[in-house]
Amino acid sequence: MVRILGIETSCDETAIGIVEDGRRVASSVVASSQEFHRPYGGVVPEIASRVHVEVIWGVCEEALARAQCQLAQIDAIAVTQGPGLPGALLIGLAFAKGLALSLDRPLIGVDHLAAHLYVGEMTGSDVEPPYVGLVVSGGHTLLCVVHPEQRVELLGETKDDAVGESFDKVAKMLGLGYPGGPAIDRLSEEGRRDAVAFTRSTARDGFDFSFSGLKTDVYRYVQKLGQGAGDKGQGKDHTPRPGPLAPGPQLDRQQIADIAASFQEAAVDILMAKALRACQRTGLRRLVVGGGVAANRRLRERLQHEQQAGTWQVVVPEPSLCVDNGAMVAGLAFASLRRGHRSPLNLNIYTNSQLN
Repeated sequence: MVRILGIETSCDETAIGIVEDGRRVASSVVASSQEFHRPYGGVVPEIASRVHVEVIWGVCEEALARAQCQLAQIDAIAVTQGPGLPGALLIGLAFAKGLALSLDRPLIGVDHLAAHLYVGEMTGSDVEPPYVGLVVSGGHTLLCVVHPEQRVELLGETKDDAVGESFDKVAKMLGLGYPGGPAIDRLSEEGRRDAVAFTRSTARDGFDFSFSGLKTDVYRYVQKLGQGAGDKGQGKDHTPRPGPLAPGPQLDRQQIADIAASFQEAAVDILMAKALRACQRTGLRRLVVGGGVAANRRLRERLQHEQQAGTWQVVVPEPSLCVDNGAMVAGLAFASLRRGHRSPLNLNIYTNSQLN
């Protein structure tokens, strides 16, 4: 049995997981600094880095305790190398190097986005490449084909906001607070998905994504509702231009729920259309979805519906493994270790995606 300890600090979660033989999750501990970022409406890199320093050793101890093992029983140390916030990544990397050096164990650098997809292979014993991969998170949205030996072929990515970032910004317009994804997901249950026909940018740009048009459409609609309610200082012929994203005019709860549900449906439509196109173009019928937005209930419902219709075999991890976690890092590292890969102790971070 090979036990790998995986460290994930690419953003605001300090996460450590221990995985056995690349599949069985012995433990997965995640400490989020979300409460410290909430007043600012988004992640503040300096705050995230400071919290990583403060909690990482405690998270490591808890992961070991849950796995009922000692550091000496760990066979390799894995760490997210990128992409992510520079300061946050450096803290995880420094901690990983210290453990690898002191324990005399292999160090393995892992790509954050590839790790999100590898969770799908941990979900079922029959899930192996090749498959179409869809990563949907706060910082990234991309489609790819994962080939054997973990070779990733990029098909398309977002040209502006990631889908999770769009959820956060729309939630801010509606005064729902941060993080926006869960807030919109919950409130959408009270709204009508067809209340507003928001734009869907899907037809002319291949596999690339764009959510800026959808976000702007929501902004304009919120401002229009405010005018209709007698919003002061707006002439009747005034057409609002997109500006700083901030909570919009005072709307009632049903209006906000309808906007949230309609926006969410449009965002999910865009993701579904691209994923379906990728499966059709590549001839692959297995789709693996990873990233924090994969926990969205409407997206999971739509994916499951297409599976039941025979469109594809979809693999979506349980919500706790969709968010950033150390288990996905440890799992992917096992595949690298099995191929004889080791990282040097002068391993460095990268902040932008290396998938191509």
